[in-house]
Amino acid sequence: MEISVQDYARECAEQGLRGDYLACRSDFTVEQSYDYDDAQQRVWRLLCDRQTELTQRLAHKSYLDGVEALGLLERIPDFDEVSDKLRARTGWELVAVPGLIPAQPFFDHLANRRFPVTNWLRHEDELDYIVEPDMFHDFFGHVPILTQPQFADFMQMYGARAGDAIALGGDEMITRLYWYTSEFGLIQEPGGPMKAFGAGLMSSYSELKFAVESADAHRVPFDIETVMRTGYEIDKFQRAYFVLPSFEALSEAFSALDLEALVKRWKDAEPLDPATV
Repeated sequence: MEISVQDYARECAEQGLRGDYLACRSDFTVEQSYDYDDAQQRVWRLLCDRQTELTQRLAHKSYLDGVEALGLLERIPDFDEVSDKLRARTGWELVAVPGLIPAQPFFDHLANRRFPVTNWLRHEDELDYIVEPDMFHDFFGHVPILTQPQFADFMQMYGARAGDAIALGGDEMITRLYWYTSEFGLIQEPGGPMKAFGAGLMSSYSELKFAVESADAHRVPFDIETVMRTGYEIDKFQRAYFVLPSFEALSEAFSALDLEALVKRWKDAEPLDPATV
């Protein structure tokens, strides 16, 4: 069921979310309004400088290539400028949002190669953790990998098919696929080292190190049906990380998936425990 901007803004205010949801258009986008002050620019550079020390070592080459191509680190990015670069590479563009938006408009944006990015940035006392996804998570975490054609195609396909999964009662299942790939995905190409690409890892100083380097991290070979059946953690380190052999394998698995049959088979089942999957 669709929700109006006014009703959603009221819900967000009741939850204490900090974005200006009353400024939303009908598709839940807003203006970026590039009016960031010196303190916010300093926070951006602090976050980028600290995280880049890790991503240079632990992020997949495709992510690092995206950072270099888009130029994300020196100042808070102008979404329009970055969109011009992104369109030239994969046909994607950025749209500003005030924070989390409802599922239906989010999927619609993805299906049309528009990636929603929060227009506000965390404060300096929130460098290590923030409850809501902010610009640093959305931009530094998600956007670089959208320069890669195969992953960009997967994200569009995900947006186009997610609504069908929800209509079948598979909202949790389709969310798990996004969570374990776009947010917390690892990749190990044949003969290569383990690397990360998910935004939840790219934007987390401590979990990125844990997921890639710790002997205690539970890493599981990617299987799309298992992924869509496995529960996940919201406010703590993941108890499972799924490892792709390539972005092509991800796109092929999702393209070939009989989504209706899978959802009907498992939608009412208890999720798998990530620690034992």
